[in-house]
Amino acid sequence: MIDENGEQLGILPTEDALARARTAGLDLIEVSPTAQPPVCKIADYGRLKYEQSKKDKDARKKQRHFELKEVKLRPKIETHDYETKARMAERLLLDGSKIKVTIMFRGREITYTSFGRRLLDRMAEDMLPLATIEREPRLEGRNMFMILAPRATPTGPPKFSHKLEETTSA
Repeated sequence: MIDENGEQLGILPTEDALARARTAGLDLIEVSPTAQPPVCKIADYGRLKYEQSKKDKDARKKQRHFELKEVKLRPKIETHDYETKARMAERLLLDGSKIKVTIMFRGREITYTSFGRRLLDRMAEDMLPLATIEREPRLEGRNMFMILAPRATPTGPPKFSHKLEETTSA
C-alpha cells in the first residue's frame, strides 16, 4: 500500500485501504495486480489517467514515422535514367522515408531476373552511405523488390545529388 504522498504503508487489508482512500477523498488504484501481495496506491484516478495520456501523447510525438515510398525501374534502364531514379531515391532517404525499389519485368524479361538482381544490388551499393538494406531483393510475381531504410547518421555524402549541384552552379 502506498499513500497519496508516495510513502509505503505496508500490507493492509482491502477494507482498511478503501477506508483510508475515502477519508482522503481519493481513489484506491491497483498499481501492480500481479505482485504478491498486489500493490495499491491512494491517488486521484482522473488525474492519473490524464497524466498517463499526456505521457502517451508525448511518446507518440517523439516517435519517428517512416513513410514507404516507391522507386520503380525496368531491367533495360539506361545509365542516365538510372541516375535520375537514384537521385530521387537519395532525396527520399534524406527526407527520412523508407524506399521500396521495384523492378518490373514485362513479357519475356522475366527470364532475365539476374539483370534485375544486379540492378538492385547496384542501387543498394550506391545508397550504402545513406541507407541500410531492410529487406533483401526478392522476386514476387513479375516484380522484384527490396526495401531500403535511411541510416540515422549517413556514413558519407550522397553519390548522385552532389553532381547535380556542381553542374548547376558552374
